[in-house]
Formats: sequence, structure tokens, C-alpha cells
Amino acid sequence: MASPDNRLRISWYKWWRLMRQLRLRGAGIRESGAFLLGSRTVTGGWVTDFVFYDDIDPYALAQGHVHLAGAALNRVWDRCSATGLEVIADVHTHPGSSGQSLSDQNHPMIAIRGHTALIVPNFASSVLNLRGIGIYRHLGARKWISLPSPRAGLRGLKF
Repeated sequence: MASPDNRLRISWYKWWRLMRQLRLRGAGIRESGAFLLGSRTVTGGWVTDFVFYDDIDPYALAQGHVHLAGAALNRVWDRCSATGLEVIADVHTHPGSSGQSLSDQNHPMIAIRGHTALIVPNFASSVLNLRGIGIYRHLGARKWISLPSPRAGLRGLKF
């Protein structure tokens, strides 16, 4: 489990690829999302790979909002097992702001204490709108804390 002080990192190139794919997959009309895979240390972790929701469940985006079939998570765990990576966060887009919906709060993608969820506003229309991104840490029992927006650095983003 990550402490609230642990920060995750992602390179600028990977961030750009992630936002581009979220924008393309949502087509400006529906939510899209991905699991962020990487390696975790006691001080945080690096995002090095993604598993997009519609790659593991072709119907995940069909309702306009994200909905994953339970069996789809097996594909995520298989990918983690094959690569030696772990799920260190998840991300999905919203049409407007980056606030958590009741559904987001009540149904975390990974319902483990310490899991981090990112919400990108406006269907990921801007790669550089870092202040608009919501970052939430799951405390368990449907409780969350809001974390500061990502910070830009020379090597990438910290969130």
C-alpha cells in the first residue's frame, strides 16, 4: 500500500501517449480509461505501461461511461504476471470537471486501500491542463482523499 506522501511518476512521452489514446478512444463523446502499470518502491513508483479498458473489455465504453466486466480484470492480472509490473493507478476521463462521481466513489476500479485514481476532465482534450486533473487515494470503505494536482518536472509528471 502506498502512503499519502508517496508520489507516482510518468515520463512526458508516456503521459502524451496516454492522453492521446484516452482522447482518441473517447472520441470527445464518451469516457475512456486505463490501468497504469509500473513498479512501486517505498517512495512511490514509475508508470511504464498501460492497459486500456476497451482493450480488455470491448464493451467497456459502450454505455458512454466506463463499465468493466469482472472477467476483464483477469486480463490485467495476466499482463502484470507476464511483465512483472503491477497496477499502480487507474485513470479515466469525464466530460466536464474532474470531480469524483458517486459511482467513482462507490465502485473503485481497484478496491484496495492506497490505490490511486486519476480523473481527466473534458475527455482528455488537453495534454497540459495539469491543474484540472483530479487525483484521489482510496482509504477503503468507499472513503477517499483528494491529492494535489500533478506537478511537472524535467523528467515528467509527479502525482
